[in-house]
Amino acid sequence: MDIFRDKFRGIILGTAVGDALGLPAEGLSRKRVEKFFKGRWHHRLIFNKGMVSDDTEHTVFTAQCLIAHPDSPEKFIRKLAWSLRWWILFLPAGAGWATLRAVIRLWAGFSPEKSGVYSAGNGPAMRSAVLGAFFARDINNRNFEKPDAFIRASTMITHTDPRALTGAKAVAYITALGFQRDLIQKPELKEFIDLIRFPGKTDPEWIQITDSMSRCLQKDISVKEFAEIMGLSKGITGYIYHSVPAAIYAWYLHYGDFETTLSTILNCGGDTDTAGAIAGAVAGSVTGEKGIPQDWIKGIWEWPISINVLKKLSDALYFKAYGLEKKSDISFFGPGTILRNLFFIIIILMHGFRRLFPPY
Repeated sequence: MDIFRDKFRGIILGTAVGDALGLPAEGLSRKRVEKFFKGRWHHRLIFNKGMVSDDTEHTVFTAQCLIAHPDSPEKFIRKLAWSLRWWILFLPAGAGWATLRAVIRLWAGFSPEKSGVYSAGNGPAMRSAVLGAFFARDINNRNFEKPDAFIRASTMITHTDPRALTGAKAVAYITALGFQRDLIQKPELKEFIDLIRFPGKTDPEWIQITDSMSRCLQKDISVKEFAEIMGLSKGITGYIYHSVPAAIYAWYLHYGDFETTLSTILNCGGDTDTAGAIAGAVAGSVTGEKGIPQDWIKGIWEWPISINVLKKLSDALYFKAYGLEKKSDISFFGPGTILRNLFFIIIILMHGFRRLFPPY
C-alpha cells in the first residue's frame, strides 16, 4: 500500500481508536482513571468492545465534504452545515454545548459563516486533522492560504473564539508534518515549536504554552508531568488550549509510537475521548494504519459507520487529494444511525450509573 494512503488510514482509524478507547474514561479524574483502568489500555465500553462518539463522526463528515468540494471552502462549508444539521436530528450522545448551539442556529436559518458561537472548545480540533492531511503538500511548502481557508470555515461554523482557530490550525499543521515522506526521525524541536507557534503568534497565552512545551521537551518531561505543569493534574479539559497542547506534546515526545502516544494521553484523565481522538489522529499521520495495534482497530464495534467504511473513506480521501481517478463506494445506511445512537445512549447511561460506586 502507498505510504500516503496508509497515512490517511492512520489518521481516520487513529481518530476512531483514540475516541473509542477514551470514551469509557471520559470525565474521570486522573486518579479514578488509574483505579478503574489498570494495565494496558483496551476496549471497555461493552463486552470488551468499543464505540465511537462525535469526534469520529465529525471527522467522517469533514472527509466526505472535502471529497465533494476539494477546491471551494464556500461549498465545503455549506455541505458540512447540512451534515451537522442532519447529525443532530439523529440524537447523538455527548454533543458539545457550543456545537449544539451552533447547529440549532443553522436550523434557525443562520448561514454557516454566522452560525458559530464564541467558544474555545474542542470541536474544531477534532475536525482539522483530515484537513491537514488533505492539504499536507501546501502546508509543508508553507502555502497556507488554501488550507487556512478550509480550516477557518470548519472552525467558524461552530466556534468563533480565535483560540479555537489557533488550536485547529496547530492540529492540521502537525498532521501535515507527519506526511513528509522523508520524516523518519522526529523533526528538530525548533522546527516543531516554530510550526505550532505560528497559528497563534500574536496570542500571548499560546506563546506561553508553546514556550512551556519547548522547555519541557528539552528536559524530556513526561506527558503527565507536562499536564501537571499546565494545571491539569485532575485531567485534560475540553478547552482547546489544554487538549491540543497535550496531544501534540505526546506526539512529539513519543514520535512514531502510536500506542505509547495514545496511552499517555488517556492516562491523564478528563476529556479522554476527544484528547484521545486528537492524539490518535496526529500519531496516525506518522505511523499509518500499520502502526496502530490491530486489536485496538478490530475491537471497535460500530454500525453503520463500520471500520470497513472508515477504511474506504480514508482511501477515497487519499485518491481525491492526489488526483487519482479512482472511486470507492463509501455509502452507509444513514437512517440506521438513529437506532445505533439509541443503543449508544443506553450504554452511556449504564456507565454513568457505574461511576456512582467505588473505586473513588
